[in-house]
Amino acid sequence: MSQMPAPVAVVEGPGVHMRFLEPHGHLGSTFGDDPFGRFAEKFARAFGTPKFLAAQTGLVLVWLVLNAAAVVHFDPYPFILLNLAFSTQAAYAAPMILLAQTRQSERDRHWTEADARHREDISAAILGLLNQNTELTREVHDLTKQIETLTREVHGRIVTKG
Repeated sequence: MSQMPAPVAVVEGPGVHMRFLEPHGHLGSTFGDDPFGRFAEKFARAFGTPKFLAAQTGLVLVWLVLNAAAVVHFDPYPFILLNLAFSTQAAYAAPMILLAQTRQSERDRHWTEADARHREDISAAILGLLNQNTELTREVHDLTKQIETLTREVHGRIVTKG
């Protein structure tokens, strides 16, 4: 009879599937973990939200109405100060957004590589279990043949004596 293959270690438990991702934990914050980094990330994330766009649109409308109706006189038509404010906003927003995209791309690459290693580990475990199952099936087949042979021998001896 053949020897049973060594069992494949399948590690289970909460969080075990994250072991491939742990080395990349430092990539968690796009701009760093200092106060400026946290502020910059919140600022960059806010730019594309509906809340930000609605607030900015409301602010611009109030600005235009107050200045066009001559309620205030700090930025009369053609609204050069408003144009300067948008230019300043764009000058700060563009580099932050590009930095966020670059760091996100790096994070995505690391997460994808870690996920691929995790899938390879799972595939190896499944292949090991499949090989074990195949070996056990062969052993069951061999034992079934041996039982059949022994049953025929016992039957033959009982019939010849009886």
